[in-house]
Amino acid sequence: MATFRLQLSKRGVIEQESFDLNNLLETLQNGELAWLDVLEPDEHVKDFLSTELNVDELVIENIYADSSTNVQKFRDHRFINLQVRDTDNRLDTEPVAIIIKDSLIITLRTTEIPAINMFSSRMKEANVEELSLGIDFLLYELLDSIADDWTPLLAMYSDELDTLEFQVFDPSKAYDGLLESLHNLKRRLREAYKSIESLHTILIRMLKPGDPMVDNTTERYFLDTQQLVTTLVKRCNNYSNGATSTRDTYLSHVSLRLAESNARLSEVVTTLTIVGSIILPLTLIAGIFGMNNKDLPEESFGGFWGIIVLMVVFAIIMLVYFWRRGWLSVFRMRS
Repeated sequence: MATFRLQLSKRGVIEQESFDLNNLLETLQNGELAWLDVLEPDEHVKDFLSTELNVDELVIENIYADSSTNVQKFRDHRFINLQVRDTDNRLDTEPVAIIIKDSLIITLRTTEIPAINMFSSRMKEANVEELSLGIDFLLYELLDSIADDWTPLLAMYSDELDTLEFQVFDPSKAYDGLLESLHNLKRRLREAYKSIESLHTILIRMLKPGDPMVDNTTERYFLDTQQLVTTLVKRCNNYSNGATSTRDTYLSHVSLRLAESNARLSEVVTTLTIVGSIILPLTLIAGIFGMNNKDLPEESFGGFWGIIVLMVVFAIIMLVYFWRRGWLSVFRMRS
C-alpha cells in the first residue's frame, strides 16, 4: 500500500492521514508550492496520475517499469527518472521518478532515500525570495540534494582508497582481505557512478542550449549543480581508476612473491637433485662392494682405499658433467 507525505511551502508537512489523494488539487490553494512524496506507488496512485493530473501514459508506464535514466518534457508537465542512493546498505541504487506540474512536484519511489529527507529539510528552510522563483527552485533543491548526498560518501571512499594503497605498499606487514576490500570498493564506486552519471545526463538535457527545460530565473542554480555533478563524475572516475591500479599493483606483488617462493623452491629441489644424483651411485658402489660373500671378498679389487678412490673419481666425473650442463649455476647465482 502506498504512503504519502505532502509538504507545502507555507503550511509545512501534511501527513497522509490529514488529506485525501483524490482531493489533493483542492488542498493546493493560491498557487502554493507543494511537494508530494509517494512511497511504494500502487494502482490507486496510477489512477490518480492518469485521471486527476492527466500525466502522459508513457510517463506512467516508465514509473511502474524498471526504466533507465529518462527526462521528458510534455505540454503541461515534465518527467525525470534517475538512479539514487538508498538506505538498505546494499551495493545498489534505486530509481526515483519525478513529475513536475504547475506548482506541484511529485516524487515516486519504492524504498527509503536519504536525499529525500535532505530535500524536505531544505524546503522547510527556503526563504520567501527563493520560493518566489517557483517550482523550478524546488526541482533544483531536489536534484542538488541527490548530488550532495554522494559528496561525503565519495570523500569516505577516497579515504578508504588511501588506506588500501598504504596497506598494499607497506612492506612491514601483510594485511588480510586486501583484494576483497579493493573489489568491494570498486563495486561501490560503480554504483555511485551510475547515480551520478544519470544525474549528469539529466542536467545536460535540462540545460540544453536553445531548448532548456528550466526557467531563466533558476538556470544559474542548475548550472551550479551541473558543475558539482561534473566534479563528482571526475572524482568517481579517478577513484575507480585508483582502485583498479591499486588492485593491479597488489596482484603484481602477490605474483612477485609467488615467483620468489617458486624460485627458492626450485633452488632447493635442484640442490637435492644434485646431491641425490651423486650420493645414489656412491651408495650403489658401497652396497655392491660391501656384500659379504665369497665372490666379493673385501681384500680384492684394491681393498678399502681402492673403493674410496673409485667413489671420489665417480663423484668428480658427475660434478664435471653437471657443470658442463650448467646445472651448478644456481649456486653461483645464490652466492
